[in-house]
Amino acid sequence: MISKIRVLVGKPGLDGHDRGAKVVAAALRDAGMEVIYTGLHQTCESIVEAAVQEDVHVIGLSILSGAHMTIFPRILKLLRASKAKDIMVIGGGIIPADDMKKLQRIGVHKLFGPGTPTSEIVDWIKDNAVKPKRPTTRKKKSVRKKVKKQVRKKIKKKSKG
Repeated sequence: MISKIRVLVGKPGLDGHDRGAKVVAAALRDAGMEVIYTGLHQTCESIVEAAVQEDVHVIGLSILSGAHMTIFPRILKLLRASKAKDIMVIGGGIIPADDMKKLQRIGVHKLFGPGTPTSEIVDWIKDNAVKPKRPTTRKKKSVRKKVKKQVRKKIKKKSKG
């Protein structure tokens, strides 16, 4: 078991409703976990970059916008590209049961629906979080550079198109 579980709580996309994410973040903190809350309107790239830099065990995403079938796969892809696929990805929000099954098949570890008690989320993380097996700090810098480079390419493409 890990001595101090580190969790990044993210609100990706244009969803502006963060009360639930803040409640979960507070519950995780109160349970003794170290919580990094990225705030509203984050890109998938910024969430993954922060998770790698902060050396977290778990990324918890709160999605109420209906973009879960785009955001979760993107986060998983970026984690693989950053050689950080050992970071567990969990989430919550308004996600239909069929979509939950699909997301779990592609690698999302756990999804929590509306009204899930925070104690259930805390217990699940405590029971399932594992220590990341990632490169040393020196290699992490190159991963950060790679993610930043990918973000710059996307920005250039959008500005040209």
